[in-house]
Amino acid sequence: MKTILITGGAGFIGSHVVRLFVNKYPDYSIINLDALTYAGNLENLRDIETQNNYQFIKGDITDIDFINNLFTKYNIDGVVHLAAESHVDRSIEDPMAFINTNVLGTVNLLNAAKESWKNFEGKRFYHISTDEVYGSLGDEGMFLETTAYDPKSPYSAAKASSDHFVRAYHNTYKLPVVITNCSNNYGPNQFPEKLIPLVINNIKNKKPLPVYGKGENIRDWLYVEDHAKAIDLVFHQGTIGETYNIGGKNEWKNIDLVRALCRVMDENLQRPNGESEKLITFVKDRAGHDLRYAIDCSKIVSELGWQPELDFENGIRKTVDWYLENEDWLEHIVSGEYENYYKQQYNNR
Repeated sequence: MKTILITGGAGFIGSHVVRLFVNKYPDYSIINLDALTYAGNLENLRDIETQNNYQFIKGDITDIDFINNLFTKYNIDGVVHLAAESHVDRSIEDPMAFINTNVLGTVNLLNAAKESWKNFEGKRFYHISTDEVYGSLGDEGMFLETTAYDPKSPYSAAKASSDHFVRAYHNTYKLPVVITNCSNNYGPNQFPEKLIPLVINNIKNKKPLPVYGKGENIRDWLYVEDHAKAIDLVFHQGTIGETYNIGGKNEWKNIDLVRALCRVMDENLQRPNGESEKLITFVKDRAGHDLRYAIDCSKIVSELGWQPELDFENGIRKTVDWYLENEDWLEHIVSGEYENYYKQQYNNR
């Protein structure tokens, strides 16, 4: 039985990846490692927490001794590395937290894998990164895997650094690695500081909808379950040493996205059309706000046969429906009650 370590598996993207791996690969032992910082929520994984091939471990990737002992104890065969500080605004306020987790934490994992995997046969270290490492685009062009790095925020600089370390360990030590850089994810279980769940929650509660600047910034949006399927494919079939860009082929200006959410929410909540748009409030732009991100994902499409499956209209409706049908989950996040779930479920195990 292979043992796969998934870091950050209680977070938004991580929980979808963990669930997919646990359900799809019953012959794998899946270890979910998460520090349960503010964005880690074990309520995301209630449906699989009793399955025989799943184990949750609370721990911090910045703890060197803990990580080394983990690799030794569980004889780990593969790593899917999702653990990261990921919110740009928070990185502007506290860059060191992002350096510690995203850079030093990644190097701790790389070192543990290098020392533990005396024979690299059948091993794989998969590092998940972001399109933000490439910097900002103008009106035209798309990010390729060969695009030069030009990070603009403390968050993207920390992720860029971690990407470089992963490649350095492959080049220097021949560690079997793969890297992906993805566009903005959306879907169920996303922490409500992010744009789409924030807008959904604020519309529901008739609160202002903050939009940076004039809302002209453009992002490519990818449904989280499509991303999880891409991660599964790259982990099992991606070429060692290669990088793959994962995008939704789906660019939206922030203001247009917010207006689309307003229309869907008005329809779902049976409010007059246009009522929620009145909540839009333009606020001071984020420092160093990149204008446009756009991913060219033709490499993963041509080499591995992946395609985003869910179109954006249906993806947004599916996402809105989930948040409206899971008000308890959202209330637990907003109130902080979700933090007690670990204590209730795991303290006596």
